[in-house]
Amino acid sequence: MCTCRKKKIYYTIGCGGGGGGGDAASSTTMGRGAMRGRRIINSDSLLTRPQHMKNSKSGTFGRKVRMQANYFKILSAPDWCLFQYRVDFSEEEDRMPVRKALLRLHKDVLGTYLFDGTVLYTCARLPNVTEDQKLELASKRESDQKMIIISIRLVGDLVKGDPHYLQLYNIIMRRGLEHLNLQLVGRNYFDAKARVVIPEFQFELWPGYLTTIRQHECGVLMGVEVTHKVMRQQTIISILNEIRRSQPRDLAAECKREVIGMTVLTAYNNNTYRVDDIDFSVNPQTTFKKKGEEISYMDYYQQRYGIRIQNPTQPLLLSRSTVRDRRAGKDEMVYLIPELCRATGLTDSMKTDFNLMKAMANHTRITPRTRIEKLMAFNERLIREPNVVREFTQWDLNLARQLVDVPARILDSETIMFARRGVPAGDKADWTPQLRNSPLLVTAKLKDWFCVVPDRVAAEAQDFIKGLIRAAGGMEFQIEKPNFVQLRNDSAASYAQQLEEIMSRNNPQLVFCVSMRPRADVYSAIKKICCVDRPVPSQVFLSKNFRSKGVMSIATKVAIQLNCKIGGAPWACQLHKDVGEVMVVGFDVCHDPNQKGTDIGAMVASLNRGLSRYFSAVSRHTTNEELSNDFGVNMVKAVRKYHELNRRFPERIIIYRDGVGDGQIPFVVEHEVKTIRKALAEFYGSPEQVRMTFVLVTKRINTRFFLNGNNPPPGTIVDDVVTNPNRYDFFIVAQHVGQGSVSPTAYNVIDDNSDIGVDVLQQTTFKLTHMYFNWSGTVRVPAPCQYAHKLAFLVSQSIHRKPSTHLDTLLYFL
Repeated sequence: MCTCRKKKIYYTIGCGGGGGGGDAASSTTMGRGAMRGRRIINSDSLLTRPQHMKNSKSGTFGRKVRMQANYFKILSAPDWCLFQYRVDFSEEEDRMPVRKALLRLHKDVLGTYLFDGTVLYTCARLPNVTEDQKLELASKRESDQKMIIISIRLVGDLVKGDPHYLQLYNIIMRRGLEHLNLQLVGRNYFDAKARVVIPEFQFELWPGYLTTIRQHECGVLMGVEVTHKVMRQQTIISILNEIRRSQPRDLAAECKREVIGMTVLTAYNNNTYRVDDIDFSVNPQTTFKKKGEEISYMDYYQQRYGIRIQNPTQPLLLSRSTVRDRRAGKDEMVYLIPELCRATGLTDSMKTDFNLMKAMANHTRITPRTRIEKLMAFNERLIREPNVVREFTQWDLNLARQLVDVPARILDSETIMFARRGVPAGDKADWTPQLRNSPLLVTAKLKDWFCVVPDRVAAEAQDFIKGLIRAAGGMEFQIEKPNFVQLRNDSAASYAQQLEEIMSRNNPQLVFCVSMRPRADVYSAIKKICCVDRPVPSQVFLSKNFRSKGVMSIATKVAIQLNCKIGGAPWACQLHKDVGEVMVVGFDVCHDPNQKGTDIGAMVASLNRGLSRYFSAVSRHTTNEELSNDFGVNMVKAVRKYHELNRRFPERIIIYRDGVGDGQIPFVVEHEVKTIRKALAEFYGSPEQVRMTFVLVTKRINTRFFLNGNNPPPGTIVDDVVTNPNRYDFFIVAQHVGQGSVSPTAYNVIDDNSDIGVDVLQQTTFKLTHMYFNWSGTVRVPAPCQYAHKLAFLVSQSIHRKPSTHLDTLLYFL
């Protein structure tokens, strides 16, 4: 192609579509107010691979197999040198098709180009255009016949080897998706023509594809995931009107409870927004300043989009702009009109509707073979569509016809250690059948406890407790008969009053509360008293389970839960000898919906080698700095407690950190890890004594693996080909799934001086997925992570306060 040597640029390029003489659907780019030449870190190119893993990060444990992954190779490597320009429009225009159409009128002037909505790339340098001298083009906007001036300024050039060079592949690929007649919804493309309508639940499923092109270990790969978008057949105004018709006691509070957190789609610009609040003090007749003049929202939408708003008194939705949008000079808060917003996704109540979720799963839960067929059909569509072929040819892109082949290893299945025997976890990593007759590893005697139950189901509760005592006896966990306390009604106030009465006169080991139905207010009232005001382990149990066909199975699981909450542990896995005296730590974050801008961070750390005892701590924070500082302080508390119980410090610490988005990785690397190391070094007295491994855990990934067209079994590890060369990373498939395709979990080791080696770390990570005591099978993440999530969720959703420190060595949050 062309040759050029100007200032290199290092901006994060938005993954929009693009094409020769074409345009791209915008994602995010350098916006208004951004500093020219400022480097914005892309976490993919951030080098976090520890020095001692420089040569190889692949393990050897396990049986070797070959698998397929949902990636296609990019066979050609174009040697581009593109000129980058900043594009501005004289009139504000957020409709991406309009922006593209306005620029497309000048394709004869621009030649072959890519445009992602703000940034323009050309193969040949535009004459007489510099950083200081702009090119101005005029285009007439069809909607209002207004003449729009387009200003183009040179930013720099992008040559092969620049950190964000691969983003241009993504721009071209997304342009290809447009040629397949897929519709952009938010940031991704969906096939509206292939939508599935589910009328009984008033929503549609739009199938689509997520594509990402990145540098991997052995070359450039395009990851493709089959996805679905839930498009509800309701606007937000219809939802608000339904709530109004139900005549709730507090209309505003009920509307906010239903709508806040929802993602909505605005049809006029095809963007998605997260609803952060509802402002009842404004409506479409409210005015705001536009270019120094007052204009109402009604007039604005009429003039801008030709839309006439029907309801002039509806409240407005508030959406907080993303950091990138604010960096681009956009307002911090965006006002949205409810009648112009279509609801997407599922509400909490919809997620608990068994029939709805079953109807949806019939279409979204696809088997590995079906997923492979869909991936290959997508590949075929790209290769056979003439416009896509022309696009790819113009930019020298060539896509492989087959899924990428990856080496993998399958670890041996685990032995689950009970008190006097070990049982095999089996190929499906499920030891439920062995529970009833296996003595629990560590038991505490449950003698002094209370059962609080509505009088309508008191008899059923007594029968269940008898079965519970029998089930516990089979596992050598001794439970004595509880003190029964009956309630005349099942209001939250009744539970609160009765618990206060019990705790003021007694000092029970545990309280068992029976609820007639799932009620957030009842659950919250019980947990606030038992976790904060009157600290005691508690169990909330739904009365419908008394009548379940599998009531003894339920009783067995509840018995295990109760044992854990008062200090016991049901089972363990034998860790590798090289791990030594280790402390494993899980950390996760949940947003508190009752406190704007506040997150709850929960840390759970093991206190003994058998991983049967844990210390937990909760922190409330509004900034990443607060989170890091509190994390460091709580780590010191955990190590101090470990020393108190064992009279020695742990030889090494493995931290599994969940809840980190890609954009947060640089901060975690530069600040969080260093803050924790500093706090521990001060406590230990020397940095050299702190032997720590810090692992980022990511569940929401689009990578899928296929073993002979089926799901790989639990214990499958992948640490090559589809991993990132800048990272010490690996994937683990921990679970068996009976339906659909299994989802692996991604692990990224960003700090490590523990000297335990990749094999032992991978094996330990897999073993820890067996140690979540609420489930007699593996979970997707190491148990400390799952415990941390449970604790963060409990505090953020139900109690909204720090739990009492009297409970911090018990798994009271299970």
